[in-house]
Amino acid sequence: MSKRALVVEDDANIAELLRLYLGRDGFEVMLVPDGGKAEDSFELFTPDLVLLDIMLPGKDGWQICRDIRKKSAVPIIMLTAKGETADKVSGLEMGADDYVTKPFEVRELLARIHAVMRRSEGEGQVEKKLSYDKLVINLDSYELIVDGKKIDTPPKEMELLFHLASSPNRVFTRNQLLDEVWGFDYFGDSRTVDVHIKRLREKLEGVSDKWSLKTVWGVGYKFELLADDAG
Repeated sequence: MSKRALVVEDDANIAELLRLYLGRDGFEVMLVPDGGKAEDSFELFTPDLVLLDIMLPGKDGWQICRDIRKKSAVPIIMLTAKGETADKVSGLEMGADDYVTKPFEVRELLARIHAVMRRSEGEGQVEKKLSYDKLVINLDSYELIVDGKKIDTPPKEMELLFHLASSPNRVFTRNQLLDEVWGFDYFGDSRTVDVHIKRLREKLEGVSDKWSLKTVWGVGYKFELLADDAG
């Protein structure tokens, strides 16, 4: 059964190019030129991949990405002429899996598509819900439950916490986390990990004496399990 790709792109030439190459790569493709129709199309088409422009009529790609992430972990690749680092960070923090700046080489885009699809398929084979004392991390629904209360948490923070908590007491370097959580050669620097850890600590500090997010100075971070509390 072929995989489905939803292409949300208002430039007709780029959209047709993507339809052609994705079709050759075995995808069934739906083109949507209007951001305002993207979410209805997503519900009807149930794609395995979303290619998403940012500057769109109706609704911009950032909002579409945020709304899709509330209900699905489907791979999302942002396609945009915006190349500023702040724009890239915004897209990734809202849950995009990769970010490709126009103009792009189609072969590079296809390679990135294959990479995010492999990661997505691999993740589907493992448990995506973790439970510790007063903490539930559910990556299927992107819900973080802290001391019985649901805490609104951006997707990348959820994915970072899940990744750390999946291997308790293991120390990860910043570069490892960038590669394994963001999933590709990150364009910025490792301080983005520090920012995400800081935000997570604001949500988790003092909740339990059985686990904590620890800094390993000069190395990186770990989810330290102080008691055998994994659920």
